[in-house]
Amino acid sequence: MEYKYYYDSPVGMLELVSDGQSLTAILFSNQQTETITRQENGQLPIFKQTTAWLDQYFQGHKPDVIVPLNPQGSEFQQYVWSELQAIPYGELTTYGDIAKKVGSLLNKPKMSAQAVGGAVGSNPLSIIVPCHRVVGKNGSLTGFGGTIKNKIKLLELEDVDMTPLYIPKFSTKP
Repeated sequence: MEYKYYYDSPVGMLELVSDGQSLTAILFSNQQTETITRQENGQLPIFKQTTAWLDQYFQGHKPDVIVPLNPQGSEFQQYVWSELQAIPYGELTTYGDIAKKVGSLLNKPKMSAQAVGGAVGSNPLSIIVPCHRVVGKNGSLTGFGGTIKNKIKLLELEDVDMTPLYIPKFSTKP
C-alpha cells in the first residue's frame, strides 16, 4: 500500500509518498498523476517528520530532522542518489563531478556525465535528495523535474551564489 500527503510549499503543492514507514517520493505538481491509487493519510509519522523537515528547509534553514528514505531504483541510481545526499546545503556540484565519484566507486574511470544526468533526473525524492544542487560543467541550470524556475527558487532559498551560473530567461507571457 502506498500513502500520500500534500504539502503546500513555496514551489507549489508537493505530493509526499510513503510505503508507510519511509518516504519514497516527493512529487512536484507537474509530476503528480492520478492514475496511481494512493491512500491519503496525513497522520503517518513519516509525513509528520517530512513536514517538519520541509518546514525548516523552506524557512531557510538546513534541516536537522532525519527522514527515513526508501527511493526505488537501480543499483546505479542508488549510487548517484547517495552522492546527491553528500552535496552540502547551499553548495553546488556538476554532473561530471558526480560521474567521477560514482565511476571511482564502481571501478569505471570513464563514467558518463550523461548517464549520471539520467539517474539524477529520475531522483524520486527531490529537495531532500538535493538534485537541484547539480549544474552543468559550464554552470548551466539544466534538468530539474520540478522545473528550472523551482530549481532557481530552491538555490536562492539556500543562498547559493547565482552569479557564475547560466540562468535561462523566462517569458512572462502565458
